[in-house]
Amino acid sequence: MTVTVLTGAGISTESGIPDYRGPDGLWRRDPAHEKLVTYDYYMADPEIRRRSWLLRRDNPAWEAEPNAAHRALAALPDAWIITQNVDGLHQRAGSPPERVLELHGNMFGAVCTACGAGSTTREAIDRILAGEDDPACRECGGILKTTTVMFGQSLDPVTLGRAVEAAEACEVFVAVGTSLQVQPAASLVMVAAEAGARLVIVNGEPTPYDALADEVIHAPIGEAVPHLCAELLA
Repeated sequence: MTVTVLTGAGISTESGIPDYRGPDGLWRRDPAHEKLVTYDYYMADPEIRRRSWLLRRDNPAWEAEPNAAHRALAALPDAWIITQNVDGLHQRAGSPPERVLELHGNMFGAVCTACGAGSTTREAIDRILAGEDDPACRECGGILKTTTVMFGQSLDPVTLGRAVEAAEACEVFVAVGTSLQVQPAASLVMVAAEAGARLVIVNGEPTPYDALADEVIHAPIGEAVPHLCAELLA
């Protein structure tokens, strides 16, 4: 049985990483937080960049460990994991990196928006700890950002294309911990359903695609996903 999984922020909350749109999500508690991950604001405002780098410095993902849901998905043979997350927990849980498609990039690399020079986020954070508020590219002085896709940026077309292929080819498509409100990631659910896949949605709150699903599960993700994976393996 071929399985493709789409994961969102909700799968990592049990690892101590806050989500965005959930009942206690970052954007519900502080709507201005969204500016810190929006490209136009980031590029235009040094204060936004300063706060954004502090957010990266303090991100609990640096210390987070994969939870039961990550580990259960890693045990599915030959599954494709399409993730909206940037925390790398799927790979750390044992999912083969070549079968994890990071739609929104990851938080561990840094890139210059002017010349494209690459470095690591850890290097930039070390500069912040040494007293720089808004570390610039050491090659050209341009603005640095992490290798994440911010709001206002397009997804990498190669990664998105592979995700569409994985959605089209699977027999079972599972959406886990995603509000399914952000496009084009959410549209992968429709792609899979139209290709004939069985659709399972695991999320704490209703999503716009629940009516399309063969099964909707509202149980805690750390319990629901291992149980679902055991069923798929059986």
